Amino acid sequence: MELLCVEGIPRVPRAERDPQLLGDRRVLQNLLSQEERYSPHASYFHCVQKEIKPHMRKMLAFWMLEVCEEQKCEEEVFPLAMNYVDRYLSSVPMRKSHLQLLGAVCMLLASKLRETMPLTVEKLCIYTDNSITPQQLLDWEVLVLGKLKWDLVSVIANDFLAHILHHLPLPKDKMELVKKHAQTFIALCATDYTFAIYPPSMIATGSIGAAMHGLTVSVNDFTGEAITELLASITGTEVPCCSSALPCASRKRASFLLCSPPLCKDCLKGCQEQIEAALAESLKQVSQSQQEYRATKTAAYSASQPTSTPTDVTDINL
Repeated sequence: MELLCVEGIPRVPRAERDPQLLGDRRVLQNLLSQEERYSPHASYFHCVQKEIKPHMRKMLAFWMLEVCEEQKCEEEVFPLAMNYVDRYLSSVPMRKSHLQLLGAVCMLLASKLRETMPLTVEKLCIYTDNSITPQQLLDWEVLVLGKLKWDLVSVIANDFLAHILHHLPLPKDKMELVKKHAQTFIALCATDYTFAIYPPSMIATGSIGAAMHGLTVSVNDFTGEAITELLASITGTEVPCCSSALPCASRKRASFLLCSPPLCKDCLKGCQEQIEAALAESLKQVSQSQQEYRATKTAAYSASQPTSTPTDVTDINL
């Protein structure tokens, strides 16, 4: 019997993006016109949910992200699964004891839509420490599909990345690097409920801006504010906002789709700064966790040492 190690097997290859579709402005406009349809209600914690709180959603999101990373899912699976979670919570009140079950179902649906080889029911049950059964997962799959009206082709931030990057005159190696960092920022945004006020196009554009800023990538001598204006012009429409004196950020979410580039720039800048702040906070939490782990490990090691030894080996100079 031969043993097969699957750790070194590469992902199933995916088709390259069609440059004709990326260069056609109508495709991007269709995405912009459809994104609001799949956006959850930003206030569902106050209007719909009584038991579910924002910190519970964040814990669920980090668990789902860990599962997707461990299973090497495509980058779109986790943000799409979180979109399903938010859309479901926007319409159906539920108990907190069912939250992990909902997350597992949403990962199953998202992987079926965006993966060549989707996650299996059995594997998802194992990730819940078998707290749910395969039959429960299958029953809830039908339930969630019904509540989402079987409309699963949600427009998410990842769908805009290729279109925005196509309009940026970046070298291929820099483009791939910016794309990878932007995908990380998008996943970070999906874990934080506060980013629900932004449409996916704004999160995608802000993530690219944050990635370029962090990597100090310039576009044809464009830097800082000039790059922000360039990014805003790519997703901005020709329809002006309106005659209102209020800034874009204080209006309804739908107005993001109607902003002209000068007004979009302010919204985009605010979104990018919020993404960078979220990254800094996440890195800070990781650093604190590592320090606590080292302190615990050191204390445990010291406690395991004998109280006295014939020779203090630390004084021996080899």
